[in-house]
Amino acid sequence: MDWDKLRIFHAVAEAGSFTHAGDKLSLSQSAVSRQISALEEALSVSLFHRHARGLILTEQGETLNRTVRDVFSKLALTEAFLSESKEKAAGKLKVTTTTGFGNVWMTPRIGRFLLQHPDITVTLLLEDDDLDLGMREADVAVRMHPPHQADLIQRHLADFPIPIYASADYIAEHGEPKSLEELHAHKLLGFHGWHPPLPNVNWLFDVIRDTTGRTATPYFEVNNLPALATALSSGSGIGSLPLYVASAFPKLVKLMPDLPVPSIEAFFVYPEELRSSKRVSVFRDFLLAEIAATRHHHAMAASLV
Repeated sequence: MDWDKLRIFHAVAEAGSFTHAGDKLSLSQSAVSRQISALEEALSVSLFHRHARGLILTEQGETLNRTVRDVFSKLALTEAFLSESKEKAAGKLKVTTTTGFGNVWMTPRIGRFLLQHPDITVTLLLEDDDLDLGMREADVAVRMHPPHQADLIQRHLADFPIPIYASADYIAEHGEPKSLEELHAHKLLGFHGWHPPLPNVNWLFDVIRDTTGRTATPYFEVNNLPALATALSSGSGIGSLPLYVASAFPKLVKLMPDLPVPSIEAFFVYPEELRSSKRVSVFRDFLLAEIAATRHHHAMAASLV
């Protein structure tokens, strides 16, 4: 089997169309189609079902794609190891995390990491659904839950509380609730989406129901935590947010500060094969240092209140 044809086949299988694969490979749609037809002819099997809405792998195509994905992931890992200097961290690092943590917390800090390690290039993938580290969809992940895969290494980074917030403008207009019962008289904002970024993202609605015996209905829902923080900061209502998101919105005021609130466990996760990678270790150490600095900043701010 021709390696170049296999590379094109893999791109088509992942993209689901000749056109999208061609865009990724900088090839025309017709050139990609010819290569796939040539591969099918050489193997004497059909690799794709072709229909108006795109391409679907045949059973033989699925078998070939599983093997090709594994081979190319191992090649990518080998390339990364070969490109990394023994004296210093260097090479490409693909990082994935949730949209909220990535947008609000990680992206503003990544410039400092790049200044400290100019020989590393970073690709940041923001996904609320977990990418497959074992298949090299990313090198490392910051996840808001322990990893489900047993063959991944995990390092606990931090526990982030999820307090209740509203803007000072909202409080001035509608008053500040002092209990969960009083929240029934307010506009409550919540998260809505197929892939919740946190296991307890809507804890506030659960505790209101369990404590008061009455169901609270969201006045507004959105499937993105930074967008939810923007709505709260603009005075749209009351809601709960992870501290790492809320701290980027200075107009927010913490409500009912004595009320016990849940926390999110953040983990740094990577495959066993990258245990000795210098790029991974320096990025992990950078995250731990930044979290420690953030924790110290919040402690100092609290002491001045």
